[in-house]
Amino acid sequence: MKKLTLFSIFLAAVVIILGAYTRLTDAGLGCPDWPGCYGNLTVPLSEEKVLQANAAFPERPVEAFKAWNEMIHRYFAGALGLCVLAIAIIAVRQRDKGTPVKLPLLLLGLIIFQAALGMWTVTLNLLPVVVMGHLLGGFSVISCLFILYLRLRNTAGGAPKTKQAPIASAMHVQGITDLPQTKTFQRNLKLFAFVGLGVLVTQIALGGWTSANYAALACTEMPVCESGWQERIDIAGAFSVPDADNYEFGAHDYGERVTMHIVHRFGAVVTFLYLLALGINVLVSRNATNKQKYVSAFMLVALCTQVALGLSNIIFMLPLAVAVMHNAVAAVLLLSLLNLIFTVFRILENDQVFNSEKQSKAPFSVSEPLQGAYRKQQAFRNKQAFRNQQARNTSLHESEYASLLGSFQDPLSGSTSSHILPKALGGFHG
Repeated sequence: MKKLTLFSIFLAAVVIILGAYTRLTDAGLGCPDWPGCYGNLTVPLSEEKVLQANAAFPERPVEAFKAWNEMIHRYFAGALGLCVLAIAIIAVRQRDKGTPVKLPLLLLGLIIFQAALGMWTVTLNLLPVVVMGHLLGGFSVISCLFILYLRLRNTAGGAPKTKQAPIASAMHVQGITDLPQTKTFQRNLKLFAFVGLGVLVTQIALGGWTSANYAALACTEMPVCESGWQERIDIAGAFSVPDADNYEFGAHDYGERVTMHIVHRFGAVVTFLYLLALGINVLVSRNATNKQKYVSAFMLVALCTQVALGLSNIIFMLPLAVAVMHNAVAAVLLLSLLNLIFTVFRILENDQVFNSEKQSKAPFSVSEPLQGAYRKQQAFRNKQAFRNQQARNTSLHESEYASLLGSFQDPLSGSTSSHILPKALGGFHG
């Protein structure tokens, strides 16, 4: 199941890249129906099938390049759906072995909803809300798969959680001696990492909204936009859905697209500064583990790469390869932040296991009344054992003394006497 999950992560990454490529090549409606393409399982290529397709959809004649982009994306998405279904079935069958069940079932429901969003993307003619939701759904699927893989890898095939190394051992390896301070740092890191996750997801949603409304090139100058952008700001219009029969190539006016682009830029600055501060804080802290520092360093590299790709999109007028990589690195950045959060959960969870083990080894250290009762009981047992030992010693001495007397023989008659002293010559009895 772990290998299947890892393969599904790779497949989900391919689907995200293909989805971005399909959107950026304006192939979202390359096949105007769903799930087939002009009523076929593949793109119609023969002259007869092309004529039939054009007759069935006269408003959208066949464009083989765009149609293949759309269908290849659907093929890979379908394969991902089958993998997620297999993961859910395996999880249910192996639930008695400690295999996670809720997350695979959540993944199955998510992939079904994602398929519905893909259908609505076509049937609703690229409605921006649906397109952005489809993008976020893809990121959600790969995130859940990644978390499932981390759980499967860290449980080592379903091993009990209590067998994992406690926090004291992990901190000892790092040379950290102030354990309370370390736990405080980990709890604070958990909070700030979750805030960073919210900031990053919001920024990804802003990027999806900008792309879905074809506003990526609304501003082509730095650092904000062309001169006079302040007069064009329209927040309400930028984040509304205008009435239109077809949303291909956008339905908002120029001022609303400028607003989308500027908000996305400001969101990029906020996201960059926050995640930069978070990553540097982990790197310089002596209360962070080596793994957390490694994950933070990787996150910072992905963050800087993402900013460079975003700037390249503006400077070089949205090159296709750069725009696709901008989507892919956003997914990598999201997964690295999730990995950092997962390490915090593992440390805090191991700390709880360690504390419970300590309490189970000292059951009478819970409260003073229990300690007093335990001491009294031990004192009574010790006194009783001492008395029993004295009784055994006394009985032993008496038996040895009787044996000594019984073995004393009369020197004249050779008979055994029960008297303490033998009869003397002329005796004291005479």
